[in-house]
Amino acid sequence: MEKEIYMLPLGILIEKYPVCLDFLKSYRLEELDRTKPLPAAIEQSMPESLDELGFSALDVVDLLVELMMQTDANSMNELKTIEIIGGTDKDGKPEKTNVRIHVGEVVSIVGPTGSGKSQLLADVECAAKGDTPSGRTVRFDGKELPDEKRFSFGNRLVAQLTQNMNFVIDVSVEDFLRMHAHSRMIKETSELIDRCFTTANALSGEPFNKDTKVTRLSGGQARALMIADAACISPSPILLIDEIENAGIDRINAVNLLSGGDKIVLLATHDPLLALSATKRISLCNGGIQSILERSEKEREKLKQLIEIDRMQNHLREVMRSGERME
Repeated sequence: MEKEIYMLPLGILIEKYPVCLDFLKSYRLEELDRTKPLPAAIEQSMPESLDELGFSALDVVDLLVELMMQTDANSMNELKTIEIIGGTDKDGKPEKTNVRIHVGEVVSIVGPTGSGKSQLLADVECAAKGDTPSGRTVRFDGKELPDEKRFSFGNRLVAQLTQNMNFVIDVSVEDFLRMHAHSRMIKETSELIDRCFTTANALSGEPFNKDTKVTRLSGGQARALMIADAACISPSPILLIDEIENAGIDRINAVNLLSGGDKIVLLATHDPLLALSATKRISLCNGGIQSILERSEKEREKLKQLIEIDRMQNHLREVMRSGERME
């Protein structure tokens, strides 16, 4: 399919895949020369609106490839479980346990710095088949992902939020959300954008406006926006988050937002509050899975205490920011 999108004359492509026309209309490209392949047709008539955003013809084509791959494989979004089959630790000793995670679960990943948390996230992201440093294999609903889907631009089983996030497109928050919604072929976007924006501000320590440029957002605001985007707009059924505690957001609300829905969430963290917010946690040591722990009743009580402490810290932080005494 990908080769056809790059090589077939546009008219034949639309005839074979009618959804392409809806995609082109959303980017005001419906009047392109249909005798040319899509990249050449866009290159010939690139709208100023896209050119100003720094889009190239291939960028637009890549977005269509992603859409078509998702349309052709809607079963990806019906994922029920992932299973991580143990590999080895840094000394080559085999991991003695496998991990099965179900949709709706938030699972924390804990361990000291250098214990392999980022590697575990990377294994899930690339749908490892014993070909990563850990030697792990990741199965989706009991099956390994074929290589054509693992390495396809259109494979979007996994969305990832990293510690360092920077926007390069100088557009407003509203335009950013609308562009993402349109790329997913979502036609009624106003209510969705409002919900995503409201959610992001509820998570952010400092509110921002819809017309705020994404390049002007602080690290915490950017992370809050992307978590809201992942929850409200992104179709990816697996979400990987690395050290959300460093983002300056309401992390408990973020976990509550992401849990119990239609996603599997893996959260690498050093924060005991976040670790206990997940009903299950994977403990790593020396690059290997050491144990898989279900949250106990005593830990649930500890979580309540940590939430109260966190609320007090947040209150004192706001008092300090306002220039008042913390008495």
